[in-house]
Amino acid sequence: MGDSRQMYRTLFSALWEHIPRRVFGDVRRLVTLAWAVIGLCLTKSISPNDWGEVVISNAQYAASHQRRFQRWLRNKRVVPHTFYPPLLRTALVDWEPGERMYVALDTSVLPNGYVLIRTSLVYRGRALPIAWRVFKHSSASVSYEDYEIVLKQTQEALPSEMVIVLLADRGFLHRKLVLFTRKARWHYRLRAKASTVVHLQDRRVVPMAKLRPPKGAAHFYHSVRVLDDDIGLAHLALATPVPEKGKKVDPWYVVSDEPTAVATLDEYGLRFDIEENFLDDKSNGFQVEASRLDDVSAIGRLFLILAVATLHCTSVGVGVVRAKTRRWVDTHWDRGMSYLKIGWKWLRQQYRRGWPTLSPFAIDPAPDPEPAVASRRKAAQLKRQWVVSCFGLP
Repeated sequence: MGDSRQMYRTLFSALWEHIPRRVFGDVRRLVTLAWAVIGLCLTKSISPNDWGEVVISNAQYAASHQRRFQRWLRNKRVVPHTFYPPLLRTALVDWEPGERMYVALDTSVLPNGYVLIRTSLVYRGRALPIAWRVFKHSSASVSYEDYEIVLKQTQEALPSEMVIVLLADRGFLHRKLVLFTRKARWHYRLRAKASTVVHLQDRRVVPMAKLRPPKGAAHFYHSVRVLDDDIGLAHLALATPVPEKGKKVDPWYVVSDEPTAVATLDEYGLRFDIEENFLDDKSNGFQVEASRLDDVSAIGRLFLILAVATLHCTSVGVGVVRAKTRRWVDTHWDRGMSYLKIGWKWLRQQYRRGWPTLSPFAIDPAPDPEPAVASRRKAAQLKRQWVVSCFGLP
């Protein structure tokens, strides 16, 4: 009980300070959000029934706590894309204008026929939620019209002076998306399908599959055309990784608005960090699939709770590593846990053990001082070397 009371005071003070009053209106909405995040962290459960176990209030009955969270999840005045961006911008306050941010766009299938579309900020091997939409859909394949609102909310949420690079997998390469990035002054690294048609400088018109490099090779094409003429010239980074024994690896066909090189492949590879973010939502963390919610708006607000918890735990984890106290919660000699897990473990113990309280929303823009490694043997392996060929303008 003492842990939850002190956690509540710290988190609620931060929410009160950074979310404008015009956004939340009734302070009870902020109070319930704080208790939901704390309940999620302390009980390690996605169920509002369990969150009530850590709530300190005048209510005596468990059903009262349950109804409190259920009403909040269905409250139309709780709008995720107005509650969350002030906290994200607070966490990014130390980032200098002009810093490059990698934003991944992807989808995730949820129970009961729902699909989550989300953009996330790639950060130190994981990704932090930026904007999202939940809706009923038959598959994870979505149209531009389905995710256009997520792109607009992402643009509003991030500081305008940052350099944004959008990363997205096959299925998102769309003329309207490219035009949006141009208008927003974003860069992009978008993976294309093998069937995507390319207009080369020598006037050949071929599908991407015809340009596939051999295993272990990377080919770069500059000043080509894909999709329609009105998106302008683009650049390609094509590579066929050498698969590990017993595994199959698809070739990469990456379309970029900037001239390509080996670094372009490394940039696109950052997109996979959003899949770790989805895994944190599900089996590796918050267990969102066990929520049993079957209302699109309520699920969207549930992801607001998860987003605040992710940002909060990651911020605390960053503070733990900066303070050189990581090994108080991480049993590995080298960092073996994500910043989210480090912060989560710290929050569950800090008050009981008398540990210092760390900034609830602060993301350090500096390079990762302790990159996570699965093992020292794995970390010692040589970085992949590509056999490189370039075509077109340098």
